[in-house]
Amino acid sequence: MRVSKNLASTLLLTLSLLLLVSTDIFATTKSKGARRALNRSEIREAEHRLAEMGYGRDSRSALIVFQKWEGRKVTGRLTRDEVDAILNAEPPAPRDAGYKHVEVDLDRQVLLLMDSEGAISKILPVSTGSGKHYHEKGMRGLAYTPTGRFRIYGKMSGWRKSPLGLLYYPNYFSDGLAIHGNPSVPQIPQSHGCIRIPMSSARYMSTQLPVGTIVLIYDSESFVSAKDWAEADKQKEAAKVQ
Repeated sequence: MRVSKNLASTLLLTLSLLLLVSTDIFATTKSKGARRALNRSEIREAEHRLAEMGYGRDSRSALIVFQKWEGRKVTGRLTRDEVDAILNAEPPAPRDAGYKHVEVDLDRQVLLLMDSEGAISKILPVSTGSGKHYHEKGMRGLAYTPTGRFRIYGKMSGWRKSPLGLLYYPNYFSDGLAIHGNPSVPQIPQSHGCIRIPMSSARYMSTQLPVGTIVLIYDSESFVSAKDWAEADKQKEAAKVQ
């Protein structure tokens, strides 16, 4: 009887240990599976989908803009969670469709360029006014990017020296503020009021923003359509042809 009890205890202990080991192996396997590296096929699929949605073909830049647009943490790193989000996302859409113009979303810190049909042709990360007071180079002011509807009223090629720094291919839209290239485009608003875009896109954007181009700047609390301006522009062009 004593032997039977000992045997039963031994068997029970053995089964308990086996259960613990199997549970630990399952947990480890599951953990390793969660951290499994992306393969080339998955990376290419994500890159293709980003380009298809209009975010561009520069992998890191496209991912950063995607993360900004979707309100995700901006890391610039392609993880399995990011791939899942990319494959299940819908393409971005402009607030004012149907005509050529530029939109700057201050909340998302992105710029949308619309073609003549009103479809998005390019999306860029931007850095706009920080909203802070500054005192630099003998000047004081509020680093503020205004909301509303504007037009490009002037532009320059190459570098332009301004009182607060150098601007690369500036396209002016309001009181000396411009959409321009800058070596530093932080993930947060950090300019004096201008709209900074990556240096690599500055020259191209300059060709796409002739004088008169409509620029819409908005946040979650303010938006003004410019479809009436666009319609007036069409009528003027039609009158010239006649």
